[in-house]
Amino acid sequence: MADLQQASMENMIIMIEEIKSKLKMASAAAMQASSYNLDKYEDIKDIYEVITSKDKFSISEVEAIVSELGKLRS
Repeated sequence: MADLQQASMENMIIMIEEIKSKLKMASAAAMQASSYNLDKYEDIKDIYEVITSKDKFSISEVEAIVSELGKLRS
């Protein structure tokens, strides 16, 4: 597993892909790592850690996470 402590575009891509996978997002194609600036890395990492800590999400949780990710887009 990658060392996600280091802010890099490669790590951002890993986290975004995992978030999309875990949320089984229908609009996953619309969520590209390139849409996020590296200065938002810690915020993305926080969301990633929440996502990877749970197996299932309610619809309202998914909506909240997607909303938060939308706010972080550049």
